[in-house]
Order: sequence, then structure tokens, then C-alpha cells
Amino acid sequence: MISRAAAPALMLLGVLAACGPAPAEKVAEAKPPECPAMPVEDYVWIPGATFAFGADAHLPEEGPPRTVTVPGFWMATHEVTNAEFAEFVKATGYRTLAEQDPPKLPGAPPEMLVPGSAVFTAPTDGNPNWWRWVVGAEWRHPAGPQTTITGRSRDPVVQVGYDDALAFAKWKGKTLPSEEQWELAASTGGADRNVPVGKDGPPRANYYQGVFPVRDLGTDGFTSRAPVACFPADNHGVHDLIGNVWEWTASAAAPSATEERNVIKGGSFLCAANYCARYRPAARQFQERGLGTDHIGFRLIDTARPAPANPAPDNRR
Repeated sequence: MISRAAAPALMLLGVLAACGPAPAEKVAEAKPPECPAMPVEDYVWIPGATFAFGADAHLPEEGPPRTVTVPGFWMATHEVTNAEFAEFVKATGYRTLAEQDPPKLPGAPPEMLVPGSAVFTAPTDGNPNWWRWVVGAEWRHPAGPQTTITGRSRDPVVQVGYDDALAFAKWKGKTLPSEEQWELAASTGGADRNVPVGKDGPPRANYYQGVFPVRDLGTDGFTSRAPVACFPADNHGVHDLIGNVWEWTASAAAPSATEERNVIKGGSFLCAANYCARYRPAARQFQERGLGTDHIGFRLIDTARPAPANPAPDNRR
């Protein structure tokens, strides 16, 4: 596992600064829209299929497309929330990676020798970096000690590493989806293969409208994480597969000599048409297993539950 205090992590946090973006404009945040009630169903059935995995490849790591067959499975209708993760921590006393002391590796700056994590910060004249290591950033304080999840129990939990997600999944008796399972759900659920907008124009997911990282217009009603299931469900009854926060999968990335990484899917509120554009079913990114951020969460699948008696695209539990 890559160390959160290692030099490669510093490179990760600063890599986006190489583009030299203009200083961010301050945008007045509008009052977030009221969200519908949480979905009644916790899990919905995703019918198995043979499909073109990576079929809409826009970037080298997304292709070439290949045909895969994935059996049906039950998928959570929404991302794991702060409230759900808090229940897990209360029951088990679990401490996430971001709450633990990083390994004391030579050459690490002082701030990366104490617990903390990566936080997105809009660039300024004095600091062009987009990602910064923030001491004290963890799931209860996603952007550092001055922030809190109080009143945001329905937001997706973030600042969780891969092992943190696995620990929660094991506690729930569930698992993380593979990349193939995740993409099957997204690509057959009606997600647009180019941009997450409805036929009538308004955004149908929480992503970045505007020129990243200069200005998020917040047309979708949010300029950060949104409570889960605020946006309409897809054809399967699943919310937020596209946008809001990236989601861990159980699939390892291509082997690397220096780090262990897994595939994350779905994009986040920071994905914009002019830069990331990874709010597409086939889009993928690689993430160090030991490094959480304030825009990566996860959802679960249930492979132990029997298939429904009459499986259909809208068959929900």
C-alpha cells in the first residue's frame, strides 16, 4: 500500500497545478434545493447481461472495449451515508486510515507525518495547487477540523480509503462492486454516455458546471457534495451512480511497482466538461488504496441475496 506520507502522494496533490489555472472566482452559493425522501428500497436488482465494457472510451485507460458477461446482482440504491458510517464506527470503534498516524518515511514534510488527508481547494494567486494535504481531515471533518458533518447525515461519507470501505462492507455482510458490475449497472440504467443532463436540459447529476477549476456555476443546485438520492433514480432505481462522489470498486488497477491502486468510477462534483468529464459509465480513474479524499465514497452490492423470482429491470426489494 502506498504511504500517505510518501513523496508520490505529494506529487498526486500537486499534479493538477501544472496546468497553471487562473485564480478561482468567488461564487455566491445558492440555497441547496430540497431533496426528495430517501428511497424506500435499499437495494435493487441489476439484471445480468453480456455487454460492451468500456464501449464509450474517451481516454486511453478506458479502452479498448471488450465484451464481458456479468451475472445479475443486488446493488444499493444510494452511496453509503455519513449516518450509516457513524453507526458502523459506534458499533465497532473503527478508526479510518485518515485518523491514524502515517508511516514515518524519510523526506515527508512535517504536515504529512500526522493524521490528515487530501482536500480539494480552489486555486488562488498565492497557491495554484488544487489538492492539499490537510491535517485533521477525516470522515467527520471532510475538509479539516474546521468542517463538520453535523446536519449532513445524508451526505455520502468521504475521506475513506479502500480498506475503510471494505471494513464497512464486511460489517454489513455485503461487498464492493467490481468495475464490471458497476459499469453494467450504469450503462444499462440509462446514464447518458456523454454528459449527465436530461432531455429537457437541467443536470440530472451532481457534477461541475462551468470552467474547472475557475468557477462552478452550481446549475445543479450544488457546488460540493449533495445528499444522496437528491437526483432522480436511473432506470434500475439507483441514485447517483454518475456524479456526486467517486465510488470505490473491488477491481485493482494495472500493477504498479510503487503503489497499490484500485479503480474508482462515476466521477464526482468536481468533474467538468473542460477537464475531467469522467461522469460517464465507461470512465475510470486509479486511486491509491490508502488515500481518501473529500470526493471519494462508495456503495455496496449484495451477492448473497438470491435473485428475484421474476427478475426484471425494475424489480426491487
